Amino acid sequence: MIRHIAIEWKQDQVEGRIHVIGGKLAAGSIVKGKGGLHGNEFSIHSDGPSRLELHIEMNETVEKVVVTLATASHPFSFFLSDVQSRYPIYIPAYKVIVTEGGDERSYDQIAQYIQARGLLTNLQKWNMEPEESYAEAALHTRSLPSQTWLGLSRDMRIFSTGFRGVGGEEKLWDWVQPRFHGFEVPLPDNNNKPVRYHFLLGRGIGCEENVSRRLEDGSLPILRAEIVDNDIQYHCTSFVSYEQSPLTEQTVKGTHYLIADGYGHGHMLTEEQKKKREELLAKEMNDEEMTVFYFRAEAVNTADVPRYAWFRNVMPNAYVLNNTQNYTFDGQSGFTMYSAERICAVSKLDGRPLYAEETAVIILPGETVTFEFYIPHRPIPAERAERLIQQNFEHRLEECRQYWQKKLSAGAQIHLPEKRLDEMVKAGLLHLELVAYGLEPAGTIVPTIGVYTAIGSESSPIIQFIDSMGRAETAKRSLMYFLDKQHEDGFIQNFGGYMLETGAALWSIGEHYRYTRDEQWIDEIKPHLLKAYEYLMAWRKRNQKEELRGKGYGMLEGKTADPEDPFRSFMLNGYAYIGIIRLAEMLAYGDPGLSETIRAEAEALRADIRTGLLEAMSRSPVVPLADGSWVPTVPPWVEHRGPLSLYAEGGRWLTHGSVAARDSLLGPLYLVMQEVVQPDEEAADFMLYFHSELMCMRNVALSQPYYSIHPFVHLMRGEVKPFLKAYYNGFSGLADRETYTFWEHYFHASPHKTHEEGWFLMQTRKMLYMEEGQELKLLPGIPRVWLEHGKQIELQNVASYFGLFSLKVESLLEKGIIRVTLQCDPDRLPQTILLRLPHPDGRRPREVIGGTYEADKESVRIDPLHGEVTIRLQF
Repeated sequence: MIRHIAIEWKQDQVEGRIHVIGGKLAAGSIVKGKGGLHGNEFSIHSDGPSRLELHIEMNETVEKVVVTLATASHPFSFFLSDVQSRYPIYIPAYKVIVTEGGDERSYDQIAQYIQARGLLTNLQKWNMEPEESYAEAALHTRSLPSQTWLGLSRDMRIFSTGFRGVGGEEKLWDWVQPRFHGFEVPLPDNNNKPVRYHFLLGRGIGCEENVSRRLEDGSLPILRAEIVDNDIQYHCTSFVSYEQSPLTEQTVKGTHYLIADGYGHGHMLTEEQKKKREELLAKEMNDEEMTVFYFRAEAVNTADVPRYAWFRNVMPNAYVLNNTQNYTFDGQSGFTMYSAERICAVSKLDGRPLYAEETAVIILPGETVTFEFYIPHRPIPAERAERLIQQNFEHRLEECRQYWQKKLSAGAQIHLPEKRLDEMVKAGLLHLELVAYGLEPAGTIVPTIGVYTAIGSESSPIIQFIDSMGRAETAKRSLMYFLDKQHEDGFIQNFGGYMLETGAALWSIGEHYRYTRDEQWIDEIKPHLLKAYEYLMAWRKRNQKEELRGKGYGMLEGKTADPEDPFRSFMLNGYAYIGIIRLAEMLAYGDPGLSETIRAEAEALRADIRTGLLEAMSRSPVVPLADGSWVPTVPPWVEHRGPLSLYAEGGRWLTHGSVAARDSLLGPLYLVMQEVVQPDEEAADFMLYFHSELMCMRNVALSQPYYSIHPFVHLMRGEVKPFLKAYYNGFSGLADRETYTFWEHYFHASPHKTHEEGWFLMQTRKMLYMEEGQELKLLPGIPRVWLEHGKQIELQNVASYFGLFSLKVESLLEKGIIRVTLQCDPDRLPQTILLRLPHPDGRRPREVIGGTYEADKESVRIDPLHGEVTIRLQF
């Protein structure tokens, strides 16, 4: 079969080469302009548009025929099957159109026809819509309730808990499960299999699902829940504390990072690390002080007559039928036990030992009955259980509350006018703390990411947000994990065979240096940093082969995530570049000569990445946008042709619930965040445009959306509405709407996923402030409703590249005023500050005091700055 197509350029001169993959060029001719076509090479000179017509013979055994016009400027490719006259391939950025051979319209005629339809791209539509809000996003996104993790910071002995049906699991029971971080706790009493403790409040499962949950104060790791069973309301409180010792910062000893590391899924330990861990583990498992899950349910009768409340006590591994085969219950002591010396739970009813496993208690109107149980992380002897049942729930609760409030009050503070987000920032910070394990008060911390151990890439937003919140010491201890576990040859690898950790870890260390300017620490860890650099350089050298010219010359190859894709991916190489360029920056003061050498190597790598990107773009088929135009695409690695999900070269790319996962979540847009591609470049335009329409729903990526970096690209480009579209729809669909816990995936996979939460927190951070060169941008992405009358935004001692600063914004719009106070570190001032203050109704101020107003940016420019300033906008 032969297809007749036409390519028409608006410009007057074009030359290049024609390549056909999956077919062959049968014939061709120059219809407009002068020149020649010799074989597959052509050259056209014209005073106006140029037109080349081709006859292409298709190979019927090939599903996708790709045609490439390798011109000197703006080379591009397209699927032959996409060419049709009704919807021509119109690439305005390149001023070229591809249509069927019988279509005699000129470039201008086709362009005018498409533009006259008045169609808009997704990005254009979002810019015309009202700003996104949580309420709007929640109407359109799935609700994804999750189990809740409770524990103590630094200690891997945590608990997960949930209520009937919450989180897509355990639809029959209320439940608690002890965990060694990512792994459920196995017990010899249960054939060395994990144990889960079940209980039930009320009469059981019915047609109503009246369960609601909330964190204490909206943010503390203390779970409040309410179950309504007709006239009886069960008010539940859960938290974790110690068995006997008081809970304070001083009594929390934590878990050695190597022990916790081994209890994270995907961990990778050297033989030496395994040996050391085994030595430490024996002592850890003989701890005489357990963490304990404390639970209380207060049953309140809201009726005008007496009513019954029902309680089913804790039992190990219950299913549909009550399982009583491997445990016993003692109604005199209230103990649930595997044996007389292995007590797994103690229970009370109104302060006395629970007398029966199943009870119905009559409650008078307005009165309350209290049911409590305490579960030690592992079974304890009878004498310890006797002391445990004597613990005072209220005292332990207040102690736990103070412990977490003190954690929250350390370092920077952020107060937002949107209650849900204000709580999510605070809860998120404590969620990160909850699963960051290490010995206290000093030493290495493993910054885990949900059930998994730490990864140089996925732990990066966690550490960077901790740094942003003024917790520099915690961030440094977390970064030491990657250096303490570094291989002798300089390679950094901790998880599942991932190959990108070395560059990503260097990047996070470089970000920490930008916050702290800690020259002494950089000098201490310099040998580690140079070993990592030398490893990356040797890796790069292996790929500086002539046969790789045009195919990823000088680019590193290797697996970047779960899929076994050992290619020269842009994400992997971008992390290597930003890690190396940060290293040059870190050494600039202490070793300027070496710093310049490293910087030159970094820029050479960047040049090779950019060459690979543009070459891959020229080979990749263009795709249509919603406004009728088409844009070039890029694959996730240089070895492929176009997005994998378009199957230009076939393949099986479905993974983790999406065919677009590799293209979107591990794709070339990372290069913008990694400073290889500038956010306002044409290449960034193309990548953002095709990503938003091919890879997203409501501007949120599929499957594991926080791997997609495009919300940051929007912020870097000043695209507030598209950013807010991604921001609100992102967390409304992936985070538990009551407790704010993030999942990894939409299909209830991997709870308490702090990598996702870390990126959400960093999106919030960048929405509030971000650095660009020597400029500090304040409030660059906030919704304008945050400046309605009476609302306040306050940042206290948050950390930036320019030191700590504080910002307070007060809206007094009923008086026509927005008032701002700003204090910055006088020794580390930026060259300029751009403070965005968007009026809720889009109005412009009639007077600005304290800076220069830039109307197109709705911003006040403060230059020069002397450390403290007051700004006043009068409307």
